[in-house]
Amino acid sequence: MAEPTPTALAVQLLATLGRDKDRLSRIDNYLHGRHDDPYMPAMADDEYRLLAKRAVSNWTPLLVNTPAQALYVDGYRTGDDDGQGSATNLSSPQWEHWQRSRLDARQSAIYKGALTYGHSFTLTERVKGVVLTKGLSALRTAALYEDPANDDTPYAALTVTTWPMAEKPGTARMWDGRFEYAVTFKALDDSEGVTIAKGKRHGASECPVTRFAASVDLEGRTVGVIEPMIPLQNRINQTIFDLLIAQTYASVKVRTVSGMAPPVQRDPETGEVVYDEHGNAIPLPINHNAKRFLFAEDPDVRFGSLDETPLGGFIDSIDMSIRHLSAVAQVPPHHLLGQIANLSAEALQAAETALSRKIQEFRTVFGEAWERVFRLAAELEGGSADDFKGEVIWRDMEQRSLAQAADALGKLREQLGIPAKGLWKRVPNVTQTELDEWDDLADEEDSVGQLASALSRATPETATAATVPAAA
Repeated sequence: MAEPTPTALAVQLLATLGRDKDRLSRIDNYLHGRHDDPYMPAMADDEYRLLAKRAVSNWTPLLVNTPAQALYVDGYRTGDDDGQGSATNLSSPQWEHWQRSRLDARQSAIYKGALTYGHSFTLTERVKGVVLTKGLSALRTAALYEDPANDDTPYAALTVTTWPMAEKPGTARMWDGRFEYAVTFKALDDSEGVTIAKGKRHGASECPVTRFAASVDLEGRTVGVIEPMIPLQNRINQTIFDLLIAQTYASVKVRTVSGMAPPVQRDPETGEVVYDEHGNAIPLPINHNAKRFLFAEDPDVRFGSLDETPLGGFIDSIDMSIRHLSAVAQVPPHHLLGQIANLSAEALQAAETALSRKIQEFRTVFGEAWERVFRLAAELEGGSADDFKGEVIWRDMEQRSLAQAADALGKLREQLGIPAKGLWKRVPNVTQTELDEWDDLADEEDSVGQLASALSRATPETATAATVPAAA
């Protein structure tokens, strides 16, 4: 089978962006609070529509930010020839590339993009003689895979740099296994308007774009955390809209009176009733409010009231919908409802279990993607791209007191015989810089200890010879 031409690849990638545009744009709208309107009557007035806008209660950013805030790469452990990991340090080429690309701060946007849309991308390339990695948005980027469910290396990838405007065509960059191409296009679905410039080598042995997918099924489809939650988000918005309608129009008692006619306008000279053009008497305005009360001279007049609509059912329904959202999204209810009173440590830990498992799943799939990024960077730096033994080190984001951690680590050291140096990385909130500093200090202390031990072994003989006559 003949290899597809660069032009054919660009047409297919642009068509993929066009096919996914509506779905990804809808997800983006929900992330930023632009939701579908709740149901309302066809003849709804402006007041109804204002209440519909106020009914939007956007929970989707919390579904993205909660797991993303627990994802933080803190180091990279390279593999040695025996398959054993060796702790990274600040001078390793992999970590220098990480710091040079400012990924300490920029990694969060990559995770949030993958969690929001189902996938995001990174590009590893040489820029002005320096190898850098940056994130690419799923709204602008598409990739082709021979086996999208199992391959981590794209056959080709394309990212839009500028969209078409008026008569000006859009521009894009495309990469395959060897070359980078400059692409111009008139529209995503216009195969005739795509032009490709001559390719130039990008320096890697495979496509330098890496996909970060939150979840991939065996059909190669990626799903984020927002799209499955849209029906539940709409249900919450509808319930809040119904609550606002009841609160606005039916949350207060309505006073009623029967058997009483309002006073009407009369001619000041003749005292006769004034009628409008339809022959109806013109009533006088009544100044009635909560501070006033009505009375009637006619004993047949009857006063009454209509009870207000209870709002408790609407509030309970909102609470139930949020709990459903919490269960399906695997986000603890107290993260959404803010209710943590009277919860024991064991109850909090049990509530966090589902979220912890979800975060661990994300760390596994995103960690594999980062390992490919490090291999690409090593190859572009002139090294080998065959280091499949390395692994990223994720920061421990669990909230534990230093006293609890020290007690647990001490027991591991005493009861299991784990070397103290191997437990350093489990100290809460320790950074790679601190670990490297501790390592240097430990080497210095070890050198001083060896010197002191050598001196102590040499000193006793001299000291004994000098002190024995004096004792005699």
